[in-house]
Amino acid sequence: MHSATTSAELSRPTAADFYRVNRGGGLFSESISQRLGAGFALVAHRLGLPPTALTIANLIIGLAASVTVVALADQVAGGDVPAWVIGLVALIGWQVAYALDCADGQLARVTGRGSPAGARVDVLCDVAAQIALVTSLGTVAIAQRPATPVWLVAAFAGTWMVNLVTSVMQSGPNAASMVTSTSLPVRLVKLVRDYGAVITLAGLVLMLVPAWTVWLVAAFTVVNGGFLLASIAFSARASLR
Repeated sequence: MHSATTSAELSRPTAADFYRVNRGGGLFSESISQRLGAGFALVAHRLGLPPTALTIANLIIGLAASVTVVALADQVAGGDVPAWVIGLVALIGWQVAYALDCADGQLARVTGRGSPAGARVDVLCDVAAQIALVTSLGTVAIAQRPATPVWLVAAFAGTWMVNLVTSVMQSGPNAASMVTSTSLPVRLVKLVRDYGAVITLAGLVLMLVPAWTVWLVAAFTVVNGGFLLASIAFSARASLR
């Protein structure tokens, strides 16, 4: 009887089961994005969808939100389209896309349907979605302030991918963290690199004060560039021991 009950439970996982296998991502991501992802994973499981279906949905929604921002950046800057409308589209679109990105891994781990090919698709779709997001923020920055330096936008785009690269590096057997503390103050500081928190901030800036986008771009260029340098120093020091 006990084994039959266990089998039944495994065939009917709950949202809590999916959330339990989440891979974190930071205070905001764990509290919001991963929980939304667990809900999406549960629905996908009940519909019989494979993890890759969620990955593709993440890409489509993320691209749609970013393309909308790019396409209407000049109209927003000129006052022809309300900034709050486009910002809200970006905020919701990026959050839903990221929750789906969280969900595909949860679904794969709970159901055992993960595969090397699926993991590659996940990473490639993440790259595509983040290129689109960076493009949209750079476009808005230039539309709002045409004097925005080209080098700043280029540096922003390059350093932004540090987040994705380090995330992939931290998933292997040789993963290591520079800051291992899980205390609340440290986790609050880490929000600056928590993807869920970052896209929330980006969406709010586009919605409320799009003219500040250039400062957002500059701030994340400094943060991500600084993290890259710190990561190089940390890894080099470890390799020389």
